[in-house]
Amino acid sequence: MLPFQTKKTAALLGLDISSSTVKLLELSRSGGQYRVESYGVEPLPPNAVVEKNITDVEAVGQAIKRLVTREKASAKNAAVSVAGSAVITKVIQLDASLSEDDMESQIRLEADQYIPYPLEEVAIDFEVQGPVEDNPEQAEVLIVACRTENVDMREAALEEAGLIAKVVDVEAYAMERAFTLIEHQLDNSEEQQTIAIVDVGATMTTLSVLDAGQTIYTREQFFGGKQLTEEIQRRYGLSFEEAGLAKKQGGLPDDYESEVLEPFKDAVVQQVSRSLQFFFSSSQFNDVDCIVLAGGTASLPGVRELVEEKVGTSTVVANPFSSMSLASKVSASALSDDAPALMISCGLAMRSFD
Repeated sequence: MLPFQTKKTAALLGLDISSSTVKLLELSRSGGQYRVESYGVEPLPPNAVVEKNITDVEAVGQAIKRLVTREKASAKNAAVSVAGSAVITKVIQLDASLSEDDMESQIRLEADQYIPYPLEEVAIDFEVQGPVEDNPEQAEVLIVACRTENVDMREAALEEAGLIAKVVDVEAYAMERAFTLIEHQLDNSEEQQTIAIVDVGATMTTLSVLDAGQTIYTREQFFGGKQLTEEIQRRYGLSFEEAGLAKKQGGLPDDYESEVLEPFKDAVVQQVSRSLQFFFSSSQFNDVDCIVLAGGTASLPGVRELVEEKVGTSTVVANPFSSMSLASKVSASALSDDAPALMISCGLAMRSFD
């Protein structure tokens, strides 16, 4: 069995391996109430992960190990994700009466029609989405394929940290799962809405559009919070680490707000607007009901208001933990600050309860 296909096991650590950090989240659930058991963020050495690809397995594995040890996470099984750009998805129709094993055999027989890589180089998974609307004897089946090396590198990094990769998910689907926790915070959340989730990471901005709760579009662009860190570093003669700390903790000269932060926030707004324009130009949509800002940059003061004002669309900052209880060792204020950056790790940790 491929790691994609491992079914529900005991509690899973949600581990989001991004280009600059590893984020860990461990959830438990009792009665429909989630509880945060442990969480943490660990920086990665420069270039250990480049464009969502792990290039230094040992460095990433050691960072995960430090994180698990420091946060005293109890689970040994983990869920990780690969970027949408590393994945090919295709919805096909199959006979609904087939067993899961028969479906798998048929998909493997026909896979070369859908996947432009040699089959020995890809990991394939599938999920039955439900009956075809006007033909219930046929089932809609989502096929997901990813280069095996992307999966192998993540498995190897977890192994280095003493963990087992039980689930390899896709970032967009993890985001979609976490979104179910913030849906009730939106205006008119009862209606079937079109939602744009803009995840501004360190080096990459990912737009995921959900329509009636399903991901219908995802696109990555090179832009992220690292640009702000580099500008702080350049302007004030700091090391990259010092600049990153100053960005979070403050204490920069008086001209920081007007000369560095405001131009960066304007660039974020431009990026959000441009991402949406790409979506509108490639779909039948010309509007979204709400923008959800995720990623570390979403925590910058005033970004939400600026996006809402300039784009003209209701905007919220993602916090999937607003209705969760916390274990005594989890700092509520730290979790609140990091919440927008933890959407993917939250969606991964929720795989424990599938």
